[in-house]
Amino acid sequence: MLRLVNLHVSVGDKEVLKGVDLEIADGETFILFGPNGSGKTTLLMTLMGFAGYKVTKGKILFRGEDITSWPVHERAKLGIGMSFQRPPTIHGLKTRQLVELCAQGRERDVEDLARKVNFEQFLDRDINAGFSGGEIKRSELLQLMSQEPKLLLFDEPESGVDLENMKLIGKTVRDLLQGDLQPRSDMSMKELKAQRQTSGLIITHTGYILDYINADRGKVMYDGVLCCEARPRDILDHVSQYGYQECVRCLN
Repeated sequence: MLRLVNLHVSVGDKEVLKGVDLEIADGETFILFGPNGSGKTTLLMTLMGFAGYKVTKGKILFRGEDITSWPVHERAKLGIGMSFQRPPTIHGLKTRQLVELCAQGRERDVEDLARKVNFEQFLDRDINAGFSGGEIKRSELLQLMSQEPKLLLFDEPESGVDLENMKLIGKTVRDLLQGDLQPRSDMSMKELKAQRQTSGLIITHTGYILDYINADRGKVMYDGVLCCEARPRDILDHVSQYGYQECVRCLN
């Protein structure tokens, strides 16, 4: 689904990503940990193609195609979608209109999709105007549900969310990643992943999202470099106990 080859990215005059290599298979969910300022959000914004994130070296390959220089809207059409940690407020554009645009002409019942994330009463309000943290996250998920991307990027889906909203958000993320597909008795995990149509890359600090999804692999990003690959739960437990100092020693 996604392959990054020696990816170097600068923001302004500062190099933030310093040679990132990463592969995410079809149907795989990958978790990314790391302290603030380590480059995690920069990675997602670069994958989505936003201005200000300059690829100075390396490649981004999506389903075998080099999209390193593609603009945002072309990546979205190709099948990449992102849920932002802090999306902007957009006055003059209703949430309903944006959801319809995300559908790209597909026959989607906006009201039905909104009901799945308890969002019907917000459809005719300006995007994110006066929304709480949980309402913003649900709006982001509603847009992704309409878009139906093949690769889903989540920047801290738990951020600013209370426990009541966390359950709904976690279940919706799982549904988007087709996490409810169950293997047959004779099916391997590799075959199960092949049956799924979507892949995910999720940034998390708290790890709450792991209570709702079946994450396959995880890594830590520290100072623009990926390290310490392990099972996501094992990484979370280790970081909770020891912090990121082990990763610093590993990199050194």
